[in-house]
Amino acid sequence: MRWLGKRYYNLEALRVRQGAKGRGVFTVQYPEEKLETPEEFRYIPFLIYEEKPDGTQEDRCTSCGICAKVCPPQCIWIERTNDPKTGRPIPAPREFYIDIDICMNCGLCAEFCPFDAIKMDHDFEIASYDRTSAHVYDKAKLSKPVSYYASIRPTNYAREEAVRAAEAAKKAAKKAAAPAAEKK
Repeated sequence: MRWLGKRYYNLEALRVRQGAKGRGVFTVQYPEEKLETPEEFRYIPFLIYEEKPDGTQEDRCTSCGICAKVCPPQCIWIERTNDPKTGRPIPAPREFYIDIDICMNCGLCAEFCPFDAIKMDHDFEIASYDRTSAHVYDKAKLSKPVSYYASIRPTNYAREEAVRAAEAAKKAAKKAAAPAAEKK
């Protein structure tokens, strides 16, 4: 422990850290002033939904359960929707819960989601004034539109949309080539 003081608290270290471009010590009056959140900052996960022209919302989540399986603290619970007539599963979650008190914000759920339905949020102000309130977020509280994701992570959104457009173009080219191959 003795070397720690000599290494970090000497005059040479201060000159290196406080160069000509150093800002020095500053204070941010937090609730009134806020620092800009970096684009790659991640906190709690949220679900993305697409907004249709008729005003309806279509979830990207298909309730496959991969996010719940890879979650280290097991804080994600999903209930799959079943067709009332046939009893077969429909690719949409009926219920989706994340216990924010248990979530360790690792981002594995967002990384492993094959449908890009889960993304990590920037909203870190989730304190409550009641000690009995649990931070178990349901589907309604977790769902946010794609436009929100585009606003908090513009670089990632542009990259993902470029990949999505390239895949759509590849599928369209493959469909166009299929009838031409059948005619021969």
